Amino acid sequence: MSIWTRTAEALGLRQKLNPGQPVIYLNQGTSVSPLPNVYWGYYENLGIVNRGVNMLVDAASQIDIIVEEDVIAQDFPPTKGVRRSTVSRLLNSEANPFQDISAFRRLIFTDLLVEGNAFIYFDGVHIYHLPAHLVEILTDEKLYVAGYKMQTIKYTPEEIIHVKDNSIRGIYRGASRLKSAANNMDLLYRMLAFQTKFFENGAVPGLILKSPNTLSDKIKERMIEGWLRAYSPDNGGKRPLILDGGMELDRLTNSSFKELDFESSIRIQEEGVLKSLGVPPILLNGGNNANIRPNQRLFYIETVIPLVDKLLKAAERFFGYKLIPDNDIPGLQPELQEQAAFYSTLVNTGIITVNEARKGLAYPVLPEEDNLRIPQNIAGSAVNPSVGGRPPEG
Repeated sequence: MSIWTRTAEALGLRQKLNPGQPVIYLNQGTSVSPLPNVYWGYYENLGIVNRGVNMLVDAASQIDIIVEEDVIAQDFPPTKGVRRSTVSRLLNSEANPFQDISAFRRLIFTDLLVEGNAFIYFDGVHIYHLPAHLVEILTDEKLYVAGYKMQTIKYTPEEIIHVKDNSIRGIYRGASRLKSAANNMDLLYRMLAFQTKFFENGAVPGLILKSPNTLSDKIKERMIEGWLRAYSPDNGGKRPLILDGGMELDRLTNSSFKELDFESSIRIQEEGVLKSLGVPPILLNGGNNANIRPNQRLFYIETVIPLVDKLLKAAERFFGYKLIPDNDIPGLQPELQEQAAFYSTLVNTGIITVNEARKGLAYPVLPEEDNLRIPQNIAGSAVNPSVGGRPPEG
């Protein structure tokens, strides 16, 4: 138990403990180790997995974090006293002296997607990424987490920011988002491996040589070796064949090259992987498509922002400041036509001035356009015709 935990208990700051924690402790064990991750191989070898994960990681890493003045009410914040400007610097510009902020964020979000967990170490000055597949969580019978361990190095709960993805198996470690697409990735990998072997074998289905006579094993082996040496597609597939002695040529299967392409099946499996990650498949298709824009907004609103929010909530609890994502990113900006209509409505209804609208659209201000336009009702009233009409002049 850390000194912070003991001090908090001594001061009576943690009086309401979860009575079910001992049961959870016994069920989960004294420590929760990372499971062997089989998804790194898919990430490195399957293009669709690599592309889908990288789209999410890169999009999430581009979102800056706004640190609010309001401090979240906590009985005993782990890092009480850290300045707001310091938190903003750590999360937006300089996490540590050895990495740029983009590289640091990409490591965090890659671990969160592929491993289901991300661990950040705070030494009091800088924050560092800890590989999730090496970090072990030490559970506590009363206070949830007793600490963390990476091989022989131990950390206290006050030193680690743990970002956890969704999981149904336990409360300590998250599950990889690729887990639900394991069958899709396995089948896709097998189909691509079959295609590779097919081309390594000369892109020719298995053949059968039929002979009317019974041949000894020695003669069979000699004929096979001669066939491979003389008529291998790798060594001249256009060489004419000569079959004598009553031999006939037959195919082992009736599958054509088109049937072996698996194009439709591969596309279905790839879409399954992308949907598991939360990436709309249409974003990876080329060409001019009218649905790309709404799907791009859907991608950010339903996938990217919730992913970033997991990091923000973990950092909020650790540092004590309210953190919100900066939504000033191209994927969430409205179209220029939508912006123009929006500002025109605000100006014509007297809510903002012309110059305020021009600033919002990144245009220079104009002189004598700082007054509100008062909307006028020029239509007469059906109840009282004297109400409405053209306003009096002068």
